[in-house]
Order: sequence, then C-alpha cells, then structure tokens
Amino acid sequence: CFPEQPHATYSDDPACHPPGPHCGGAETLSCLFCSESLPLMHKDVLLKHLLLQHKLVIADVQLIAHLPKYLLYWKGRFLEQPITDFCSEIKTNSTGPVEKQERYFLLCDVLPEDRALREKLQQKRLEEVLEQQQKEREDRSFHRVCMFCNDEFTGNRSDLLNHMAHEHAFSVGLPDNIVYCDELLDTLQSKVDNLQCLYCEKTFKDKVTLKDHMRKKAHRRINANNRQYDRFYIINYLELGKTWEEVQSEDDRELLDDKDDDWSDWRACPVSAVCLFCDLRRDAMDDIYAHMKEVHDFDLQHLRAELSKFYQQVKLVNFIRRQIHQNRCHACQGKFGCRGDVLRHLRERQHAMMLPPARTWNQPQYYFPTYENDALLCALSDSDGEESDGRAGEDGVPVIAEDLLDARLVKENSVLRNLLKPTT
Repeated sequence: CFPEQPHATYSDDPACHPPGPHCGGAETLSCLFCSESLPLMHKDVLLKHLLLQHKLVIADVQLIAHLPKYLLYWKGRFLEQPITDFCSEIKTNSTGPVEKQERYFLLCDVLPEDRALREKLQQKRLEEVLEQQQKEREDRSFHRVCMFCNDEFTGNRSDLLNHMAHEHAFSVGLPDNIVYCDELLDTLQSKVDNLQCLYCEKTFKDKVTLKDHMRKKAHRRINANNRQYDRFYIINYLELGKTWEEVQSEDDRELLDDKDDDWSDWRACPVSAVCLFCDLRRDAMDDIYAHMKEVHDFDLQHLRAELSKFYQQVKLVNFIRRQIHQNRCHACQGKFGCRGDVLRHLRERQHAMMLPPARTWNQPQYYFPTYENDALLCALSDSDGEESDGRAGEDGVPVIAEDLLDARLVKENSVLRNLLKPTT
C-alpha cells in the first residue's frame, strides 16, 4: 500500500517549501545573477554556487517558506537596483593587502523588505496547508486498512487515527492537528513493511519480533525528534522560524515583565459552604451552623467543643458527610433508599446529635474529604493551644517525656570504665 516514490521527494526540513505531493523536483531554483537553474532537491548545490561564484550568502534559508518564489523576487529586484542597496557587505582579510581582500554580500531579514517577503511567503504557505487540511476533512473517498490489524476504514481519516490510538495504543496526535494525512500514513506503513520500529527506527528480522519490541519498549509512537514528521503537523506552520517545540515552550513572558504589582483591586470570590445534610449553600459559616441546628437539630459547634483535636473534627465531618452521601444514618448505620428518608429518620429518632463509637469514625480513611474543596473543613479550628499541659495525645493518652540523664552517674556506672587506662 506504499506507492513507489523518489527518495528525495520531500525535503527533510518542512520550512524550506510547502510540503505535499506537489513539492518534488518539478519546481526549479534560479540563480539571482546568471542563467543557472537547478531542481528544488538540489538546493544546497545552488546555494554553494551563489557563495562561490557570486559571493552571496542568504541567511536562514531553512526558514524561507517557498525558496523558488523568494529567489525569483530578488532576481527581479537586483535587475532594478544594485545589490549594495539591499545587502550588507562583508570584507575578508580586512587588515591585509587590498588585492587579498574579498567582498561578500549578506541577504537577511534585517532588511524590512526581506522580512516582509518571508512573512508573506509564510502566510501563503499556511493558507495552502489549511486549505489542504479542509479538503481532507471533507473528502469521503478515503479508504485504508489499519497497519496493525485488518480493519478497514472509509470516509473519514480521523476514524482510522482514533482506532489506532484506542485499540493499538499508537497515537500520532489529534486528527485536527494533522495535515497531509495520506502521506503520513504512507510513511508509517513503509516503515512497518520494512520491519522498522516507528520510534527508534531499528530494523528487525520479522513482524513478530518487531511487534514484541514495540510493545515491550513502549515504542508504539513516532519519534518527536525526527524532523521528517514535522511537515504533517499544523503547529509547524503557524509562526515564521519556529518549530513545534518552540511554540509549545512559549510562556507568557510579558506577564512576568509586568511591573504593576498593585493587587488593591483584587476581589476574591466567596467560598460557599454546604450543609452536611442537604444542599443548602451559604457564604457565612454562622448561617450554615444556624441552619443545621434549626432544621436538622445538629449542633456542630457543640461537637467541636467536645472534640478539641483538629483532626478529630476533620474525620467526624468527613464521616458524617460520607454517610449522608451514601443515604446512611451516621448514628445507627441504617441504610435508606434516598436522602429524604435519611433526614426523616434522623428527625424522628433524634439521631442527629448521636455519634457512634469513636472506633467507627476515628479512622484514617476519614482524613480525606468526600467532596473536593469542602469549605466546611476550612472553618474547623484546633484548640490544642487552650489545653493546660499540651502534652495529651490525640486519643487523650498522656505523652510523658523521657527522663533527663545524669551524665556523671552514667560515666561512673558504665561498663566501659574497665577499658579506660588509669591515668598517672
């Protein structure tokens, strides 16, 4: 399923020209000063010709979106005006004799006209790529077999890409980020047919060995450092001279440079607390306490006074909230069909303020909240500082400090004294 193509059909660098089926050797590169012209695949030969024969250096050639059009533009401009009007002049051996000095010319984007030309070509290439991507989305003639199994896919390319990601743990990225999808799949299929790993690109003796290698080494992915794949991702066409790594690594540096540190206009959003027994929300904790006491006969402040330890309060609140969430009475552990039946049971049996034995709720699992960002927990306080001696453990067991040792007695009674040599 991989069509025969010349080895140099694509340039390794996607920034040199628009990728796709049309970017083979059909386009030619014309010298800026003479009639010399070469196929696009021989770009380096032409650049060498410009350097040796015409003493011209073009800066950052790899960032030029469409080199043939770039060269044609400047060939026309050099016919209108002398090269010194556009290029910086560089002299070699400037301190030596005049006859040994050579003049070179540098054409770069420091010149506003050159910069504008590069940006225009970049924009044109981006438009072509987006147009190609839209065609692929609307194309319903797609038909292909998965390279890992025998499943066939027709109509939409994203179905095949999602299938490989979900069924075979092989993801090339989101379908909306990919362009020239057929060529990408051809490239991957060619590597698999040649028994080549898609990540480390090692070659194996048979498909079974290749499959085991990719599974055990977690190589069911493409190598992000292989620039051959860059032309298949939209992100590489977004900004002039930036690869996908540079685009992704960008942060809001201008925010870091902002010297305005005035936070006086900051208005924090109030955090609402939720009742332990129903869905009532209130911004003020006193309102929540009053509601639970009046409506549910539950006095949390009274229980907090009895449980002076902060973590005991946390575990009790988390325990009650979890029991109510599971439609269970926190006092007798009775199970009910809905929240309303639980609340009715608590009111009729007066179980709201009844607590089960401490071993039921004073468990490590209730360190963790039932609901994320439970504001009721933030209102709990630790009253350890109010205790008289401050040395009681969490369960009320006194913690007795170790006795201080008398160094003189230890020295006199130690068995090591017999090892000491008598002093004279």
